[in-house]
Amino acid sequence: MPIAGLRHRIERLGPYPSLVLLAIPTSLVEPLKLVAVAVAGEGHWLTGVAMIMAAYAGSLLVVERLFRIVKPKLLMLPWFAALWRYFTSLRDSISRWFRRRTPSAPRRPGL
Repeated sequence: MPIAGLRHRIERLGPYPSLVLLAIPTSLVEPLKLVAVAVAGEGHWLTGVAMIMAAYAGSLLVVERLFRIVKPKLLMLPWFAALWRYFTSLRDSISRWFRRRTPSAPRRPGL
């Protein structure tokens, strides 16, 4: 099945099936990160680091992309929309706080 066809089928899902679809790869990737830390803690640094890199790549490439596709459906759920507004508001507040606290770099003449 082509990627566009798969995306179209995902977009046609309702809010709760979209949530379940998003939960499946998330529930696989997140525990893998903990296992990778345990493997590294046992002295297998290269294996642990490779597992962490693979888990973060999977999270970034699959979960993030899937979230972008199902986000409009998830925002139809009132509880999810409220949590999303709270999260984005908190993120924006923290970002503004850091921007106010961080001095801007001095300008050099001629640039």
